[in-house]
Amino acid sequence: MRKEITVVQAACAYEPELFKTAFGFKGNKLTGVWQVVVGLWDGTDVGIGLGIESVLWSDSAVFASYGEDKSNALMYQVTQHAARLVQGKTFTAPSELLDYVFDDCYRYAVEITGMEVTETFVLNALVPFDMAAWQLWARKTGSDRFDDIFAGTEHCEQLANIPLITYGVPVETVVQMAKEGTCLFKIKLGCDPDGDGDLQKMLLWDQKRVLQIHQALRSIPTSYTESGHILYYFDANGRYDTKERLAQLTDFLKAEGIAERTVLFEEPFAPENEVFVGDMGIPFAADESAHSLRDVKRRIELGYKALTLKPIAKTVTVTKRMAEAAYAANVDCFCADLTVNPLMVEWNKNFAARLKRLPGMKIGIVESNGAQNYVRWEQMKGYIPRAETQSDGSIYTLDEAFYRNAGGLYETPTHYLQLVCDQNPHFMR
Repeated sequence: MRKEITVVQAACAYEPELFKTAFGFKGNKLTGVWQVVVGLWDGTDVGIGLGIESVLWSDSAVFASYGEDKSNALMYQVTQHAARLVQGKTFTAPSELLDYVFDDCYRYAVEITGMEVTETFVLNALVPFDMAAWQLWARKTGSDRFDDIFAGTEHCEQLANIPLITYGVPVETVVQMAKEGTCLFKIKLGCDPDGDGDLQKMLLWDQKRVLQIHQALRSIPTSYTESGHILYYFDANGRYDTKERLAQLTDFLKAEGIAERTVLFEEPFAPENEVFVGDMGIPFAADESAHSLRDVKRRIELGYKALTLKPIAKTVTVTKRMAEAAYAANVDCFCADLTVNPLMVEWNKNFAARLKRLPGMKIGIVESNGAQNYVRWEQMKGYIPRAETQSDGSIYTLDEAFYRNAGGLYETPTHYLQLVCDQNPHFMR
């Protein structure tokens, strides 16, 4: 439905949330993440969008240069810049707003950081902005079904919730999760065990870690996979340097019977390291390296067999375009997490529920690790407008009501609206 919508006011707010323990990946650590909120008001209705800032994930160079707090503040400035740009702007589709601000926001990010930031850094900053545009658009047009954003290929009845196994998670904890119903584990690789950057030590640590987990899980059955075995999803976050070193790991996985249970191996190399991986006998997936449609097409040329979708990290608008390009090239898609809050889990679930099942899986999948990591997860669940929404657990059941109301996505989250109003006293007045 075509309708002109004018942004009368745009405002931003943020709320830091701490993790239970330091969250380690990419050779560094996070103590928490900022929950960022954007409100777009047209004089009558308001769209509220949420995002979380993960500078370490989106641009580790910025994180290393500025540290956790300063880099969060810099990303937040980009979000604020986008809000300033659209005040008074008229749009007929949410994607128009993102396209309108992106280039300007990228230039602004380069200016304030003094660095050639990644496109993903900017997209991460624009997630709440884009989400607010979609919610306001839905409110004005009555398009309050997620199929109006992304119809996908099917409506899954169940989604397996993938937990994240970081470097410090005990094997005993992994076993307990498996016994409670988890059928697919995302396991972080690329640890720097002595903090000296020695990649051979990293390889040996990775080999030892995956073998310990495999030995602990290999006899535990599950009814959610075709083989009846628990499956693995590895994420190296670009830590490997050469195909030869990576081959030492993949050969090890094959020799130990781990490769046959590996559904995905995400981001073995840094984005600029364009190594062909289509001949290694492992299904590799692109994540951070796929900043744009151009990048998606390049990763496909390099032999990547799957694409990590992150509407909660790269915006719903861009993710929709990436998914369409991937499916056109017969590349699998799945939705991963960014340790988002419970309400943002619903955006991920809605996208994931409409994707084709991955090879080896009987049901759909979506990653969600917030319950493992946030200190205030239970309180944050209370910010979802619909209390009955299922935001954690090993298996999500998606019924007719879920598809009818999109998990309550289009209802205004009172807590986050109040946060915007508290930090911007003139908003909506």
